[in-house]
Amino acid sequence: MFSRELKKGSTELLILSLLEARPRHGYELGKLIEQKSQGKLQFRVASLYPMLCRLEDRSLIAGRWVERAGERRRRYFRLTREGRRVLERERAQWREFIEAVGRVTEVETA
Repeated sequence: MFSRELKKGSTELLILSLLEARPRHGYELGKLIEQKSQGKLQFRVASLYPMLCRLEDRSLIAGRWVERAGERRRRYFRLTREGRRVLERERAQWREFIEAVGRVTEVETA
C-alpha cells in the first residue's frame, strides 16, 4: 500500500480521469480505483465524498441524484467542461513529475 500523503496528492487526478468516460457514483469510483490499481490504491467511500464535494464546489464536476426502482438513490457525478481542462493540465503535470522523479531516482518509467 502507498502512503496516505502520496494517495492524497493523486486523488483529484484519479477521480477526474475516471469521470472522463461517463458519470459515476462515489462507490463505483472507489471500486474502480481499487480494481484498476490491482488493489494498490484503496479509498474508503467516506474519504472520497469530501473530495467529490470539493471538486463540485470548484465546478470541475457536477452531481445529480438518480433514483431507480428497487435501488437506493445515488448521486452520480460527471466531468464539466472546466473539469476536462483541469484534467488535461493535471495529466501533463503528472507526466512531468513522474519523469523528473525518475531522473533523480534513476528509476525508468514506462
